[in-house]
Amino acid sequence: MNSIEIFERYAQEYDEWFDANRFAYESEVQALKKFVPKNSKGLEVGVGTGRFAVPLGIGVGVEPAKAMADIARKRGIEVYEAKAEKLPFDDSSFDFVLIVVTICFVQNPMQALREAKRVLKPGGYIIIGMIDRESFLGKLYESKKKESKFYRHANFYSTRQVLDWLKKLEFEYIKTCQTIFKDPKKITGIEPVKEGYGEGGFVVISAQKQA
Repeated sequence: MNSIEIFERYAQEYDEWFDANRFAYESEVQALKKFVPKNSKGLEVGVGTGRFAVPLGIGVGVEPAKAMADIARKRGIEVYEAKAEKLPFDDSSFDFVLIVVTICFVQNPMQALREAKRVLKPGGYIIIGMIDRESFLGKLYESKKKESKFYRHANFYSTRQVLDWLKKLEFEYIKTCQTIFKDPKKITGIEPVKEGYGEGGFVVISAQKQA
């Protein structure tokens, strides 16, 4: 079973993780809010069940797993069933593109980033939320990969690797922040958001397309 089939079959179980790990989820939303532009037209690539699009005010998403897309639609998101590597939009359509914990599931990350850049308006932002492979959380998930139906097919990347890709694609004004400093199961409140990366398990990268 590939990752799309997994998310197709276990969409409800995936969605319930956010309730079971509410503080980790809310910490991630707070970190993303640091970089998501307000009152702008955004697209979420790999919108899943809409758990990030809704609190971040994003109305349009792309999701290849129909069962996930259906849940997101119930939350009011306009969802296109397509893959990150081939987005069904014209050039320069969006003010920002959000990609949260999706880069580890796409078959060709560089092509996905290229497509995100294509649909961005000049001066628009790409915002990536990811599990940093080199963090304690990345190492924890990597060690338990075989036990997890969701992460079994994931390829976790380091923040440095993703920053390198963005530089190759000539994105500018790259910024990072981080959150989740302990095991999500042990978090008892919303975690702080700090600048940079290297400590937190969840890293957010913002970069701007040349104007």
